[in-house]
Amino acid sequence: MSRKGAAALAAELLLWQVLLSALWLVLISSVDTLELLTGSLCALLGAVAAVAARRAASRR
Repeated sequence: MSRKGAAALAAELLLWQVLLSALWLVLISSVDTLELLTGSLCALLGAVAAVAARRAASRR
């Protein structure tokens, strides 16, 4: 993977992470440190899944 490809992957992961974290914050009623950490971890897992799904679908 080239540097350009790695940078694009990192940017896409970051974008998904931010969007999913924002969605998490909108959906919870109170913001606690543990909930924020849990939401960020779940958003990261969702971001990885979204990128993997998009890449798998684009290879067809």
